[in-house]
Amino acid sequence: MKILVCITHVPDTTSRIAFTDGDKKFDANGVQFIIGPYDDYALARAVELKEQSGGSITVLNVGGAETEPTLRKALAIGADDAIRINAEPTDSLFVASEIAHVAKDAGYDLILMGRESIDFNGGMVHGMVGEILGIPSISPVMTLDIDGDTAKMAREIEGGKEMLEVKMPLVAGCQEPIAEWKIPNMRGIMSARTKPLNVVEPSQNQSGTTLDKFELPPAKGAVKMVDADNVAELVNLLKNDAKVI
Repeated sequence: MKILVCITHVPDTTSRIAFTDGDKKFDANGVQFIIGPYDDYALARAVELKEQSGGSITVLNVGGAETEPTLRKALAIGADDAIRINAEPTDSLFVASEIAHVAKDAGYDLILMGRESIDFNGGMVHGMVGEILGIPSISPVMTLDIDGDTAKMAREIEGGKEMLEVKMPLVAGCQEPIAEWKIPNMRGIMSARTKPLNVVEPSQNQSGTTLDKFELPPAKGAVKMVDADNVAELVNLLKNDAKVI
């Protein structure tokens, strides 16, 4: 089985976020970057499937040279080779188009990725890749098992989950509890240094969107304490100040 896992290079959730150039550019100084947590689930399940049935795993990222340590970590976890598309991931359609361009003639049985990245949280790339390639796209996938050329999945829906069977190839946007995150061991880290990491140029140079500015959310206001017996004041604050009722 041939698996492509698409990973994002995102700031750690504990990082302090700031912007420069008049709020038009993300300030990466001092920021720790990681594999997107949902992509980590996708990669972990890919490694499990390879251990069960054999095959190969390729990891792919759209990004500059600064993302290569993240790709090397994915190689240390269990991927066989990596592809870096040498372009800034400006929007979902651009990223999806580049992934589809690489995957089009490569014969992947499964294209796995997280249900969304944790920086922009768009949750659109898997659907766009499926549409461009003309293959099924399922998300968010909570379980994934392979029986011959059929993928058996549980997908989260409103109020429950949906059981699906789909012929491969397909695209899946993954989330917990599809697999347990894997931590690279020393052997994996050493072997990752010699595994191939191929850099390819993008198939297109133009994004469909332009960035106006970034904006941080407003600072949290002070806490207002309400006496437990003063229900009327609590209702008034929730209605007129918080505007939640």
